[in-house]
Amino acid sequence: MEDNILKISHLKKRYHDESGETLAIDDLNLEIKEKEIVAIVGPSGCGKSTLLSILTGLEEKSEGNIIFKDNKKIGYMLQTDSLFPWRTILDNCLLGLEIKGIKTKENIDKVKRLLKKYGLYEFIDKYPDNLSGGMKQRVALIRTLAMNPDILLLDEPYSALDYQTRLAMSDDLFKIIKAEGKTAILITHDLAEAMFTKRVINFVLNKIIKF
Repeated sequence: MEDNILKISHLKKRYHDESGETLAIDDLNLEIKEKEIVAIVGPSGCGKSTLLSILTGLEEKSEGNIIFKDNKKIGYMLQTDSLFPWRTILDNCLLGLEIKGIKTKENIDKVKRLLKKYGLYEFIDKYPDNLSGGMKQRVALIRTLAMNPDILLLDEPYSALDYQTRLAMSDDLFKIIKAEGKTAILITHDLAEAMFTKRVINFVLNKIIKF
């Protein structure tokens, strides 16, 4: 795979129902390099989120090959921040570590360093209702980074925000991802949001076209 962290070859995804077969993804080929930040843009319903579901193992592919270099770990950031309102900001960031049974002092200190580095340390004992929408998504990103993933999958993470805030937070998000040396794939329908990434790929008619 050379310096590719992910290689997708001839990927297809079919759904079947009473009306017949729907081809959600048709013969997709894609290579992502280490520490590359890539945006996949396209209208709703074109298969973008389906691709992320397949990469995370939430859905099975119909055909094709997906190869991750050296069993790299994946972090998945959803459209909503999914923060628990009864947990503090720090405790929300530690949730994944608790679930995995790796809430060690070293990992807790790492999360605190991330919160301090990205301007959230003063809120560690506050609750999500005390934060703006953009700040909540920053917390959600730090919660994902706490698990030390190699690849971040971002499914329209700022779609719930107003347009100006979304653009500002997109810039903020990718500065954090770049600073942490992570590979990232962003799903979005907004080309302006995608321009903060290194490479933009247009997911049109279930084909990938590089700009």
